[in-house]
Amino acid sequence: MAYQATFKRYELKYLLSKKEKEKVLEAMAAYMELDKYGRCTIRNIYLDTDNFRLIRRSLEKPVYKEKLRIRSYRRVEPQDMVFVELKKKYKSVVYKRRLVLSEKEVMESFRKETPLPLHSQIGDEIEYFREYYGHLYPAVFLSYEREAYFMKDGSDFRVTFDENILYRRENFSLGSSVYGTPLLEEGQTLMEIKTSGGIPLWMSQILTQCHIYKTSFSKYGLAYKNMIAEKIQGGAMGERKAPFEGGQMPEGQPGEPLEGQDNRMSPA
Repeated sequence: MAYQATFKRYELKYLLSKKEKEKVLEAMAAYMELDKYGRCTIRNIYLDTDNFRLIRRSLEKPVYKEKLRIRSYRRVEPQDMVFVELKKKYKSVVYKRRLVLSEKEVMESFRKETPLPLHSQIGDEIEYFREYYGHLYPAVFLSYEREAYFMKDGSDFRVTFDENILYRRENFSLGSSVYGTPLLEEGQTLMEIKTSGGIPLWMSQILTQCHIYKTSFSKYGLAYKNMIAEKIQGGAMGERKAPFEGGQMPEGQPGEPLEGQDNRMSPA
């Protein structure tokens, strides 16, 4: 399967209201179009140490930070392909390196703490990361609905809109239904601009006209902050288990709507 394995770009984030999103989409219409995957549901399992070393470091806003996640662009079965992504940020530039393997191969590797069954430079980088940080656990399951737009002229400027961002600390399965605690207020959208260079003049103009300003927003970071707040208020962050204990969870838990299956995998 053909896919882009490496990315080097700037990623700028903006929180939009429903009306602001409509204005931006109007401005984009002449230059950009929705990619072939349409609106898809992205599922992520973020990995961390037992004391959340990675996200705590990230929230300190260091010059360099990194994270590891497992991602799918639809609800998957064990034989379906998923991504293992190593994401780094250095001096505002985002570097993403990723592998594609079956869900079964990836989950078995992390559950048994054995190397991923793919030997490559990116695979070696991921294994070094795992060895450096030691035991990694599924820390947060994050899902959201995404619309991704690309330039009609073929340039690499991209815009994504993420909505219904949910997190949970149970059922770490990319084959599970989507449910959890929302991170955005009702009607909010997280827009991300992804570019290796500058922002087109027409986009700068609509952002200025609508008084839309760049913000700092980390999905995993905000989920972690919410978890800490819940703990302070008398809740619990959950008992730590062996990595990926329990494997696949049963489908169709009470109160969890099932999604329709499709055969999509997204390029970014």
